[in-house]
Amino acid sequence: MRKLLTTIVLLYGCLFSYAQDVHFSQFYETPLLRNPALAGIFEGDFRLQGVYRDQWNNITNAYRTGSFNGEYKMPIGRGNDYMTVALQALFDKAGTAGLTQTQLLPAFNYHKSLSDQRTLFLSLGMSGGLIHKRIDLSRITTDEQWGGGGFDPSMPTGEYNLYPNFNQWDANVGMSLNGAWGPDEGSRFFIGFAYHHLNRPKNSFYRNAAIELSPKYVASGGINVELNYSNHLVFQADYSTQGSFQQILVGGSFIHTLDDYNEDPEFKIAGGLYFRSEDAIIPVIQIYKRPLTVSISYDVNISTLKTVSQGRGGFELSIVYTGWINRTGRSLSSLLCPKF
Repeated sequence: MRKLLTTIVLLYGCLFSYAQDVHFSQFYETPLLRNPALAGIFEGDFRLQGVYRDQWNNITNAYRTGSFNGEYKMPIGRGNDYMTVALQALFDKAGTAGLTQTQLLPAFNYHKSLSDQRTLFLSLGMSGGLIHKRIDLSRITTDEQWGGGGFDPSMPTGEYNLYPNFNQWDANVGMSLNGAWGPDEGSRFFIGFAYHHLNRPKNSFYRNAAIELSPKYVASGGINVELNYSNHLVFQADYSTQGSFQQILVGGSFIHTLDDYNEDPEFKIAGGLYFRSEDAIIPVIQIYKRPLTVSISYDVNISTLKTVSQGRGGFELSIVYTGWINRTGRSLSSLLCPKF
């Protein structure tokens, strides 16, 4: 039973190499992690989004993950084209050995207008930057530290080629199509496809060049249907595949506007339900108080771990701020801009 605890600790790192990236249940609040071509698809000039996730705190050292992204959208030239510049930051820590991942990924998205009469945009986005991973070697124990007298933490672990940290450069690309229809373009949609880790970054604490981060492919879609002035139905879905692993995240919410007949409604509430394949059912509650949106969700675990977890999964909280910058009045008055 060689390197028992080290194997357990590094299993999480191996999952990053061959399986799935960090994910959020409120995936709709982390657009740049889904597809860099989803940057800027909102009603406004800029958006700030923060999401915090605390998972499995009841059965082990919790997986604590935080994401922050900022987006700034601006018109280009005299036509209806737009450009979005963005930044995605992520922090993730898990396990007894404190396996930590930090990401800093700038992003760029160009929105090409396909119509002068209605909102219809084709977007091409890309992101790339630095990922840093580390573990605390002082917290790792192995079977070589056990002897006739029991466990001796002063004995060497036998992991002479194990390094406490490494850096990797990552790159992602994507495309999306978004548009609107109906009276005053009250209903909207988007579809997109992204290719993550296109440079296959190295991913080993042993500096093993053969271990790479597997490419990930993500197909995304969403539709926001206006039932009447006060009520909307929103459905969103992601399908992702990375190595031999696949995942489906799908669900929807009902949005109700409380300040009826206001041309610029300020207060909305929403409730919804999402599903992550073979893993969790996710109820969510949202409160919109312009310019802020606050969302709370909780994963009800239905995976093979449900016996140990007793159905308890991960708690998530997101806060979103969306605003306008009236440079020329164009952004506030134009219907022809990327939005969802």
